[in-house]
Amino acid sequence: MESDASHQNDAAQWRQVIHAFIHERKQVKLDSLKPEDVEERLKNEDKFQPESWLASAALRVSQIQMATHTPKFTHPDLKPVSPKKQATSLFVSELPCSLGFDLVSSACLKGVFTDDVVGNAAALDVYKFLKLEHKGKSLLHRIIEGDDAVRAALSDDQTKAESWMKAFAGITVGESQPMSNTLAKQIFFPLTDGGYHLLAPLFPTSLINHVYWQMREDRFGETAKASREARKLGLFVPQGFKEYPDLVIQNFGGSNTQNVSQLNAERNGENWLLASLPPIWHTNDLKPPTTVATVFDKWLFQRRSIRELTRSLREFLKKTGDYTNINIRQQRADLVARIVDEVFLFSFELLELPAGWSAEAGCRLDRSEALWLDPNRRFSDDDFRKEYEWKDWPEEIARRFGNWLNAVISTDRTPMGEAETLQWQRDLEQEVSLFRLEM
Repeated sequence: MESDASHQNDAAQWRQVIHAFIHERKQVKLDSLKPEDVEERLKNEDKFQPESWLASAALRVSQIQMATHTPKFTHPDLKPVSPKKQATSLFVSELPCSLGFDLVSSACLKGVFTDDVVGNAAALDVYKFLKLEHKGKSLLHRIIEGDDAVRAALSDDQTKAESWMKAFAGITVGESQPMSNTLAKQIFFPLTDGGYHLLAPLFPTSLINHVYWQMREDRFGETAKASREARKLGLFVPQGFKEYPDLVIQNFGGSNTQNVSQLNAERNGENWLLASLPPIWHTNDLKPPTTVATVFDKWLFQRRSIRELTRSLREFLKKTGDYTNINIRQQRADLVARIVDEVFLFSFELLELPAGWSAEAGCRLDRSEALWLDPNRRFSDDDFRKEYEWKDWPEEIARRFGNWLNAVISTDRTPMGEAETLQWQRDLEQEVSLFRLEM
């Protein structure tokens, strides 16, 4: 008898929680109406009767899906729970990490997991309903467990209550057959037998949300504010504070952030991207190239990595000669890309020098290379800034790089022509343009 009484009491408490939620939503609707909107008021009275609202919610829950990984962030037209332009989202509450090494992934979120929900924003009230809590457990959790008290709280009609329980539990279940779409990101991963796996990278929405709020606390939390204030005043505090320099804010959803996901709406559509830049090398004997007209000469060959890479490319071209296939082209492209990377590491090292070194009397460096290698000079030199913003110098840098690389790797057996020069120029021009946008 005591067990039955406890069950009935639990059911009554859950029913009170459920009815209070529905009544609160009804009251918001009624408060927005004018006194003369009698017909609309009566419609809402009927609509928000607990039995009517729960029946509607059980139907509308199919329009949304709980997710931890979703493709919606990669393209706004993807529909996670619609037959048209559909792409599957995943809900994985436990992600085992068995790779054998440390890896930042959603598996790191044990105990601090926040579920997201995607789909029709007009049905998100159903998700809020399922997140109702009583005695430390959510309504959804109790529904998935098949809790009899919740079943009794939903309706006195057990058949109807069971049907609703099944419908609400379906919010965690995606399509039985995973689907992708031409609008989604897809990668063909080669297999040893000549076949492919088609991989569909999904946005880790739960992980991104956790990282965002952690960074927000690190930057704007009370502890961080107190630590920064103490630093200003020269006072000691036992805890430090964290900085995230050069953050970039990526926005999703425009003015309709809920259309992407619930967690996206809670972040006002913001996703914070950490800076991913080459390291800044600290070299004691770093000197500006003021004594040369161009760094695309002996100056770059002071770097051992560039000497070795260009020699490797030259030997590779000698070995392959006129013969070519996809593997040869890929290896050649990889070597060129590594040379480009080293040239840019060199340019980033020069950022350690005081801005304006190219303005020194006697500097012989070509103007386009000065714009590239001494970009911060534009903040104190108006003429230099105008030239920098004119945007024609990246093309000149690319041309100089192409001519230099052609000259370096040409041999009697492998003469480099105009086509190769243009390819090298395109390789560097794209990188220089990206570099200019970052500055």
